[in-house]
Amino acid sequence: MNLRKRICTFLCASILLLAIPSMAQLKIAEIFTDNMVLQRNQPIKVWGWSGQNEKITLKFQGKKYTTKVRSGVWTIDLPAMQVGGPYNMTIEGASEEIVLSNILVGDIWVCSGQSNMAWTIKQLGESAIPNPQESDDHIRHFKVSLSWSQSPEDHLDSSSWAVNNSENRSQFSAVGYYFAKSLREEVKVPIGLLNTSWGGSRIQPWISKEALQPFLKEDIEAMLLRREQELKEAQQKMEKMIATLSAKAKSKGMHQLDFDDSGWETMKVPGLWEQSGYPGMDGLALFRRVFTLSDEEQENGITLNLGKVDDSDWVYINGQKVGGMLNSWNVTRSYKVSPDVLKKGENIIVIRVEDTGGGGGIYGKPDEVHLKSIKGKTSLAGDWKFKIEKVTKISNTNLAPNQTATVIFNKMIHPILDFPIKGVIWYQGESNANFEEAFEYRKMFPAMIEDWRSRWGLGDFPFLWVQLANFMEVDKQPTDSDWALLRESQTTTLDIPNTAQAVIIDIGEANDIHPKNKRDVGYRLSLGARKLAYGETLVYSGPVFKSMAKDGESILIDFEHQGSGLMVNDRYNYVKGFAICGADKKFKWAKARIEGDKVRVWSEEVPSPQHVRYAWSNNPGDANLYNKEGLPACPFRTDR
Repeated sequence: MNLRKRICTFLCASILLLAIPSMAQLKIAEIFTDNMVLQRNQPIKVWGWSGQNEKITLKFQGKKYTTKVRSGVWTIDLPAMQVGGPYNMTIEGASEEIVLSNILVGDIWVCSGQSNMAWTIKQLGESAIPNPQESDDHIRHFKVSLSWSQSPEDHLDSSSWAVNNSENRSQFSAVGYYFAKSLREEVKVPIGLLNTSWGGSRIQPWISKEALQPFLKEDIEAMLLRREQELKEAQQKMEKMIATLSAKAKSKGMHQLDFDDSGWETMKVPGLWEQSGYPGMDGLALFRRVFTLSDEEQENGITLNLGKVDDSDWVYINGQKVGGMLNSWNVTRSYKVSPDVLKKGENIIVIRVEDTGGGGGIYGKPDEVHLKSIKGKTSLAGDWKFKIEKVTKISNTNLAPNQTATVIFNKMIHPILDFPIKGVIWYQGESNANFEEAFEYRKMFPAMIEDWRSRWGLGDFPFLWVQLANFMEVDKQPTDSDWALLRESQTTTLDIPNTAQAVIIDIGEANDIHPKNKRDVGYRLSLGARKLAYGETLVYSGPVFKSMAKDGESILIDFEHQGSGLMVNDRYNYVKGFAICGADKKFKWAKARIEGDKVRVWSEEVPSPQHVRYAWSNNPGDANLYNKEGLPACPFRTDR
């Protein structure tokens, strides 16, 4: 071919290529998958990405919609639809096709917050898992993958909608599932649970930059840049620390009684290793201890109780494995050990512990760590020998995404703001329950709600939340409480229209920040939804403080949301959980009883009472005031 022909051929090919639109893979936004639920009675925006100027055709419910790609993005608006399904949806591009099946039209509820919302049905334990035959395929669940970004993003990390069945249900948010199940018994529409939650998260990461900035002294952009630099520096320190820790002390022969463990560290058990000199460490570690058995104890075997282990454990006695659990950081360990494993006299326990995130080690109450024999209990709490076996990661918790302003919003809320919803259920606050932030929460929480509503553009949709449960030891005397202060901040947020609160100070657990009774949590949230979202006439709240009046040496308290009347589970009709003070503001435990539609509160130690508090503690375990619908009274104080 001569030069002129070559040039002509090249130019023709170039012109032909320019005439062909640029091709890109046809994609649909990650929230749209098989088995999804679409919000009824709202126009639905369907969007995705493809090549510039490409024609996109969407077929749904027998109708066809077309659009062209602009700047790489395509958008199609579907009209509002009634409850229905299952349907298929087809999206066609120039040379590709996406088919989505088993689609329902119903109500979408966002489930957000920290670990008590993220907690799955599987994590509740075998006894709490619903009957496998309990199948309602009109409940669907979408778990937004844990992710974060320094700036708002349009894409979710990959995930998909799951149908409620025995195979999938164990991974559903437990609170979300029981909320949906309770709703389905009364509201006969499909329920989609859009679960965007992150364990341990403070509220600040869930708020947009614009809404959060007024509460921060530092400019958010500058703060995020500084954090990025600190992360790089932390990574360098982590690499050095991993090399140092992983090189400590030998372990070969550790199952032998005569093993020399003098090169090992000493650690108090129970206790998380982050609190014992290894902050932010994830990985594998070994615990070693000698114990002694009598002839009779050895012959009858023992039960080894270890409290809880975060996250996984492998337990050996005299070199033989006697127990272990995987990824069960909130489960109390109890292992039976047969006589053939044991020796008369000295025995050696070695426990291998793996932590994959958050706290690590053997934790709980000291009296939970013991061995039980025919002669009774022998404590194993105290000093154990401890050795790092392998470090996989060291995290600076202050730099973690779930502690960092706005970064979760950017990646786990912003990409779904164009997806219409019915409302939000929220379970968060434990990570903000310290004095400074608990008070600030009463400003940040309303700001977040109003910001989400504004950005979704659906008006004042129902926003329901769970007040913090009772947790930690019961106070012997009235005292100030960070958890009570956080609860008060949650309650003040009820001033925002179309909100409701589920009070659960009666179903928490003193020793577990993750109470297992998620069924009642979901049910109480559903009462608020039935009232606000579905317009039912029902009692959806327990008694809430309305006013107080001094009456001689006592104080009379009046309540809203009394339902069909106040009640208390006490044979003498005495209400527990009240404290009272005089002008000196020194609170004393008080006596209280129901008198008609009011509660009278008094104490012989306070002849001239000024203020009253109810359930004002981390764990108001004995608070027992309810309405006759069985909903607990909300904690309060009159001495603000």
